[in-house]
Parts: sequence; C-alpha cells; structure tokens
Amino acid sequence: MNRNGVVIDETFAEAFPMKATRLVITAHNIEWARHAAVAATGFATSVIACGCEAGIEREIPPGETPDGRPGIAVLIFSMSGKELAKQIERRVGQCVLTCPTTAVYAGIDEGEAVALGKNLRFFGDGWQISKMIAGKRYWRVPVMDGEFVAQETTAVVKGVGGGNLLLLARDTDAALAAAEAAVAAMKKLPNVIMPFPGGVVRSGSKVGSKYPALGASTNDAFCPTLVGLVPKTELTSETRCVMEIVIDGLTEADVGAAMRVGMEAGIALGAAGGLLRISAGNYGGKLGPFHFHLHKLMAGSAA
Repeated sequence: MNRNGVVIDETFAEAFPMKATRLVITAHNIEWARHAAVAATGFATSVIACGCEAGIEREIPPGETPDGRPGIAVLIFSMSGKELAKQIERRVGQCVLTCPTTAVYAGIDEGEAVALGKNLRFFGDGWQISKMIAGKRYWRVPVMDGEFVAQETTAVVKGVGGGNLLLLARDTDAALAAAEAAVAAMKKLPNVIMPFPGGVVRSGSKVGSKYPALGASTNDAFCPTLVGLVPKTELTSETRCVMEIVIDGLTEADVGAAMRVGMEAGIALGAAGGLLRISAGNYGGKLGPFHFHLHKLMAGSAA
C-alpha cells in the first residue's frame, strides 16, 4: 500500500492485555494540576523497568471535575492489578499529596476498586476525616496549605498495551516531524496515552540479546548505523532515521483509532516531507492477542 508516496507495510502491531485506571487531579489552577500530573506520570515509560506506563490523557475544564476546579486526567497501566495498586499509591502519595492545592479523584466508576486515598489518609495522623457524597467516600487530610482531598478508591479495568508504529524517514528532521504530527493527532483522542518522552521512542527493541541476562536488546534491523553490518536490515540507503510510537489504551478500539490517526498524520506529510515508510513491531503473534494490521486500519481512511 502506498499513500502520498509513503509505503505502508503489510504487517501488524502486536499488543497485550494490561490493567488500567484513570485518575483526575485537580488544583487551584491548571499549572499546579499539571505539575502534579507530570510528576505522577514520570519514570513510567515501560513496564520493563518502571512498574507501570503512564501519561497525561487530557486537560479537564472546571465544569467537568468533581470539585469544580481545573483538572488533568492521567492514565496508568500495569501488567497486574496488584502492581497497578502499588504504583497508584506510591505515585499519588509522593507526587499528588505533596503538590500544593491538589485533590485526586477516580476517573473511572466501574471496575475493581483499589485504594486511592484509603491508605494515604493515615498521613493525617488521626486528624483525617471522611465524608460520603452520593455513595462515594472522600478523605480530607489536613496539610499545610489546607486539606488534601482524595476519593477513597479508584476503579481498575482491563486495558491494552503495546500498540505501535514505526516511522521510517529520510533523516532526523523528517522522522521527528512525522512523529510529532502523529503524536499530536493521537493526543486529540480519549482513552489513550503515548508513555515515552514526547510520545516517541528511538530505542525500539527486539526480543532477546547476545547477553543471556537481557530479555530485550536494540532493534538492529531498524538501526541505520548497522546497515551492511547485521545479517538482515529493514532499511535502505535512503532511510536514515526511525522513530517508534507506543500506544496504550483502555480498549482495542481506542488503540486502533490512535494508530489510524497517527498514520494519517504521517501520510499527510508524505514522501515530500521525508516520511518514506510506516511499519509496526510484532513478535509473530506470540506476544499478545491484539493484532493491529496496518492495511486494515487504513481501509476506508480518507488519507
């Protein structure tokens, strides 16, 4: 398939099940809500070493938040409900409770309940009090700028992790332009995050390594400096830079929609903009049950 001079590989991205939750962080103004959200979703690019994958989903206007203040919605994904619960408590305790004027609420109502403010309330040293509103318990913990309000629990639901696109470009400028355009388009959609810095990862990996202790290593078939050195390369002499975008979403449809708009954004730049090819990473269907075929995603697209 060729769109606007960009070759779309006949391949698929392979994704896997995860556990997920959404938190709504509010504050006196959007700047402080964002400070807390950025901190709470920091060091959360990959479950390989971070314990979770997290990111900012969107800003929420005051009229849509539980306390009528500006808010930020964040999504957190992990491989198990137990690990996710641990990450929520640590990240909210260290990054939201500590941030001036913030409060935190569940952003998903239906699902398995895990502690949000339920254990963090003990920071109040006995001065904490709770209040039931519309059947939901909230904790009010005294802090030096007033009170930290936290809903007692948040809901954990099934999610999908590991959707991805590989953007093969003429040079660094073109690869970054395509990746930035794709991420910007994906960010307009609900229920998804791109957990790597700026939504983009340059260190794509393959399963396995020459070093037995490592489960993953650099994706040498897509490394331009290894053309002519590795037994098999995916690159041509024209392709000098590759960027990957990883997508986590609350549902399979959410991840597929994000991949589609990301491809459309890259195709809009076209070969004239330096994007030569779009591919995806998979492990032959052995990693996970969710397979996002690029040609199927593009079927019916206007791009």
